[in-house]
Amino acid sequence: MSSQSNIAPNQQNNDQQNNGLFNRFLATVEFLGNMLPHPITLFAIFCMAIIVISGIADWAGLSVIDPRPEGAKGRAPDGVIEVVSLMSAEGLQKIVTGLVTNFTGFAPLGTVLVAILGVSVAEHSGLLSAAMRGMVMGAPKRLVTFMVVFAAILSNTASELGYVVLIPLAAMIFHSLGRHPLAGLAAAFAGVSGGYSANLLLGTIDPLLAGITTPAAQMIDPTYEVGPEANYYFMAISVLLIAVVGTWVTEKIVEPRLGKYNDDDASEDLSNNSIERLTATEKTGLKAAGLAFLLTCIVLAFTIVPEDGILRHPETGAVSGSPFLKGIVAFIFVTFAIPGFVYGRVVGTMKNDRDVIDAMSKSISSMGMYIVLVFFAAQFVAFFKWTNLGTILAVKGAALLTALNLTGPEVFVLFIFMCALVNLSLGSSSAQWAITAPIFVPMLMLIGYAPETIQAAYRIGDSVTNLITPMMSYFGLILAVATKYKKDMGIGTLVATMLPYSMFFFVGWVALFYLWVFVFGLPVGPDSPIYYKP
Repeated sequence: MSSQSNIAPNQQNNDQQNNGLFNRFLATVEFLGNMLPHPITLFAIFCMAIIVISGIADWAGLSVIDPRPEGAKGRAPDGVIEVVSLMSAEGLQKIVTGLVTNFTGFAPLGTVLVAILGVSVAEHSGLLSAAMRGMVMGAPKRLVTFMVVFAAILSNTASELGYVVLIPLAAMIFHSLGRHPLAGLAAAFAGVSGGYSANLLLGTIDPLLAGITTPAAQMIDPTYEVGPEANYYFMAISVLLIAVVGTWVTEKIVEPRLGKYNDDDASEDLSNNSIERLTATEKTGLKAAGLAFLLTCIVLAFTIVPEDGILRHPETGAVSGSPFLKGIVAFIFVTFAIPGFVYGRVVGTMKNDRDVIDAMSKSISSMGMYIVLVFFAAQFVAFFKWTNLGTILAVKGAALLTALNLTGPEVFVLFIFMCALVNLSLGSSSAQWAITAPIFVPMLMLIGYAPETIQAAYRIGDSVTNLITPMMSYFGLILAVATKYKKDMGIGTLVATMLPYSMFFFVGWVALFYLWVFVFGLPVGPDSPIYYKP
């Protein structure tokens, strides 16, 4: 008895100490994140900083030897890359005359807005919500966890759908099955946020990131273009990885740790915690939408599958560089809008063109913050390119990596880890990539890696720590849903619950990336090279 009584207090003290250290770490992350200004303000500050730094660097005569071969497009006749100062009369003229075109010409702006228009029809008609509910609630009990994570990953196609609909739904499903509702919430959160970049369909994030990667790559190769489909193969296979790992972590680590659920822990009465099953009309609508999607795909296939397809490359007849791939955003629009409208007509949520227009208008009206962010991000990217600061940093960074002998695949482990750390304080995927891409894309290109491969690696780091940062925009919403089932739920408890997912996702995803790219030599997307050769 005395031995046991001594062990228990010691164990309790150790747990309190570890919990205290962990909470202090979380508090530090939250404090540092709160110190950062809004991403829009951050880009405005960076723009001013680049102007000042370019003037100082020009005065100091900062320059590097251009590593590109003679005659390469964009290479100066003397082979030297020099800083161009924006703190001059010419610089001010360039800023003033380029302010509008920097914004309107920023690739992610148009492509994301067009994709959103199509997705909005499918979302506001109820198609996406019904598809998610049908997928999860129709699964056998032993596959419920897998289907929750799988459906959550797919929900990324439509921004907030997973957070607003699927995460609360997963908690209710687990509770109705006698399982811990927070395990269901965690599984769905892991799929929606931890598997943010993975998907079987191209979504709005694909053209957004590609539009940022392209100008970054053009610092080294002015003709280089990265398409929205650049990471499709790797992101599609990543769905299976995240679904399997997320299921295993939920059932082997998270759910056993949570233990048996007690309804007394809830902050409200759960007796009416009912789940809305699909109605007969909704099922009919899903079948009609599925048929519309299939027919749309068949029509599109006739433009690209035959050797004389009208959307193949007009000169070579190949798929590579074809209008089909260059116009992939148009097909994202069509394949969401048509099935979405068909579903809406069947279930009665959309009766005519006005309903479609209203759906599109609602989605665009919610993009105000994004448009303002793009305005300042576009100026930052343009300023960085004009001054040559990004190119010079890339050349010097590549030289440092070469000197340290960090030019092999291991450099991506460090790169992914760095992106994961930055994501703890800067949760916006586009904001983070707009800042880091102009530095790391040219740098890693100079040691031989293609922008498509670099972008795929970034997407891993950008996803895995979404689960454990209070800076993630929907973190407060998740916490609010969690407190419904556990009234004393705090930030530290939620982060501790999600931490195993982040750890296993990081290890598993990095391993998959290494095997896929460097062991099997598979491309990360259609016509996406692994290595860059000037």
